Amino acid sequence: MSVQLKLTGHDKDLGDGFLVRRLLPAGQRQSVGPFIFFDHFGPITLQPGVSHDVRPHPHIGLATVSYLFEGAMMHRDSLGSVQRIEPGAINWMTAGRGIVHSERGPEDLRDKAYVNHGLQLWAALPKAFEEVAPEFSHTAAEAIPVVSVDGAEVRVLIGEAFGQTSPVKTFSRTLYLDISLAAGSRLELPALAEELAVYAVDGDLTVDGEPVAAHTLATLAPGIVTQIAAGAPARLVVIGGEALDGHRFIWWNFVSSRKERIVQAGDDWAAQKMGQVGGETEFIPLPERRFSAS
Repeated sequence: MSVQLKLTGHDKDLGDGFLVRRLLPAGQRQSVGPFIFFDHFGPITLQPGVSHDVRPHPHIGLATVSYLFEGAMMHRDSLGSVQRIEPGAINWMTAGRGIVHSERGPEDLRDKAYVNHGLQLWAALPKAFEEVAPEFSHTAAEAIPVVSVDGAEVRVLIGEAFGQTSPVKTFSRTLYLDISLAAGSRLELPALAEELAVYAVDGDLTVDGEPVAAHTLATLAPGIVTQIAAGAPARLVVIGGEALDGHRFIWWNFVSSRKERIVQAGDDWAAQKMGQVGGETEFIPLPERRFSAS
């Protein structure tokens, strides 16, 4: 069987009724390649005067990977980066030893109705790079390679596939593909990485003949070629890469191979010692229940 697990995730309220579907981490599987966190939000129509702003908050030990199918967001961080995120672009923010950022609705859309739909992933950094200097990198949609394969359109967001290489720089072998399948089409997916998973974004798929319902993350057995098909037009993403170099501890917005590092990050954020986002006066406080290293 090529499908090892089918993860359907659970809904998570990020505040103000902003629900996301969280597929990773899961009880059965912490990560796929370096990806240790997988949120799918929308499609949701934001009405005039309503926004789902995410106030300034910190990260360590990971890279956030933001990707939109529809809509727009404004990214600001403690490095001074200000970037409008729009569909098709990849925004990779290396937290490393610590960064603070916010994600808000663009000012020019606050009086309009618009749809937001996308994915927010975290890639855990290899142990050797957990404490690197923070950095933000934006790769525009037009810089992402696109290739047609067996009736499917494949956007190589991160990594290498089907003869194309993404310009996005990573710290370990990483794969992230956005694939649109035509009705009745079939895509042969090679074993492109040590660990792989397929996520059905908006329609049902079959993976080697096995049904994979919309909004399901299917992890794949290693080292085999997989046939992916759809009876109706469908969008899917493929994620993966080389396996993490050991277990990671996850608490709130922090990821680390060391429990004591997460405790330190909590103390630093409580003392507001992790940096400030220019123009912001709000922030998300630590959860009341603190992480313990014991």
